[in-house]
Amino acid sequence: MSRLRARCPYCRTLTAVAVGAGYECHVCGRLYPAGLVRVPRAWGEDGEPMAEAAGLALPYPEASVVEEDTLGEQTLALAADLPERPLVLGGCCCAHVGAIQGLATRVERLAVVWLDAHGDLNTPETSSSGNAWGMPLRTAIDSGAVAPENVALVGARSLDPSEEEYLRDAGLHRDDADAAVAGADGVYVALDGDVLGRGELSAFMPEPGGPTLVEVERLLAGLPAVAGAGVTGLRPDPRNVEPVTRLLRALRL
Repeated sequence: MSRLRARCPYCRTLTAVAVGAGYECHVCGRLYPAGLVRVPRAWGEDGEPMAEAAGLALPYPEASVVEEDTLGEQTLALAADLPERPLVLGGCCCAHVGAIQGLATRVERLAVVWLDAHGDLNTPETSSSGNAWGMPLRTAIDSGAVAPENVALVGARSLDPSEEEYLRDAGLHRDDADAAVAGADGVYVALDGDVLGRGELSAFMPEPGGPTLVEVERLLAGLPAVAGAGVTGLRPDPRNVEPVTRLLRALRL
């Protein structure tokens, strides 16, 4: 499917057409501020619920579905197939890597606000599980798509010692989104559902503690120059649609 045309979530026709950064459905006339890219993959053990959650019925036009056989192919396809203002729905957090790399080619200085209960800063050498979904933020940084000083890790409370060390030494901002986005030409927001406190979302890998929906909504509403966003780490619970949509609305998406 061309990224200039998408499936309208209301009338289900392929008549939502790209207009500027958003879409307009030529059948029902609805306007949308972003195009949805589904990534129904999870790169780790027993991640099938996350992959299924990529099919949640968010109220955005479906511009494409990226479902490749390898993570490398997924990253390349996603980077090449992003709408002008993308909304990525995973799957696991590896979906953010292609989005970050694609957006980095469009702006001079990209910032990333990564909201996650986990650090996602491992490498194949430091990971105890070997699950690729524990590495995507580090992968995005090491690829050169975003500089560490332009990254904020928000809400992380379950980090491996090697992740704590990297977070301290590399210059990332912990729980300080304002510092990361200052002066950025575009901001990508990566939101794993487990960043929220238990009960706020049905997340694949929940952790004790965490901010409330209202607190995250307030943080997102204050971010400038949002170029795109991604939501990952969910379970395929239809009750996730309302709170996720609410958070995206806070981003003006």
